[in-house]
Amino acid sequence: MAFYQALKATGGPVLKAAYKPWIRGKENIPATGPAILASNHNAVWDSVFLPMMLDREVVFMGKADYFTGTGLKGRITKEFMRAVGTIPVDRSGGRASEGALKAGLDRLGRGELFGIYPEGTRSPDGRLYRGKTGVARLALLSGAPVIPVAMIGTHAAQPIGQRIPSRTNIGMVIGEPLDFSRYKGMHKDRFVLRAITDEIMYNLMLLSGQEYVDLYAADVKARLAAEGSFDGPVPDNGRVAPGGRTAPEVEVPGPPEEDDAGADAEEPLDPVR
Repeated sequence: MAFYQALKATGGPVLKAAYKPWIRGKENIPATGPAILASNHNAVWDSVFLPMMLDREVVFMGKADYFTGTGLKGRITKEFMRAVGTIPVDRSGGRASEGALKAGLDRLGRGELFGIYPEGTRSPDGRLYRGKTGVARLALLSGAPVIPVAMIGTHAAQPIGQRIPSRTNIGMVIGEPLDFSRYKGMHKDRFVLRAITDEIMYNLMLLSGQEYVDLYAADVKARLAAEGSFDGPVPDNGRVAPGGRTAPEVEVPGPPEEDDAGADAEEPLDPVR
């Protein structure tokens, strides 16, 4: 996309100078071929900072509301989302989401990168919430590997209700590709889909250092909205982990030490399985 490349070339240096974003595990993104980038979701700007730091183009799903807004802000948002290739998804689920799934499969079928937020919506309080199984269906139907991506610091930079992100450390940790080919042909088995999704979320928990909440973020946000507040957090549900496993103590990653390459320096990641 010409506009996408132009936006990255012109806006990228400005954002990098302002926020000094860092990245670890960039070598886990394949140079060619399809891959699903499954990311935690803490802020609208997740879809800006991650593509800005990658060499290959990645397109994310975005809520359909971004394309239906009115007024000046609505038109600007709509045009921006269209320009960067965001695929609208109706979050009511069922048949309404099939169009977005097909678009993702088409992109993967062309050997490209496709991004998805398994939580389905932004975290209301910076914690990691239960994943929806659409990412598992996408992986089984496409045969593409799933690469977990942990966005770091974006909730602190731009919590819900804040329009412009604060100038704070923003980073991303790219995990090793997850191969689910052993489940080929089982995309209609809900237990398999849940197991795959939980494995992806477990890897995201380890990479991000976030506390896990075994609830859907959309349900929690709806409840908080009914109470007239997004301040959270929701009551603690114990130190559970995806799939009912015990959650290990994991620290939130920080930026790698800078070397002669400067702020974009990287360090290898230990395998996460």
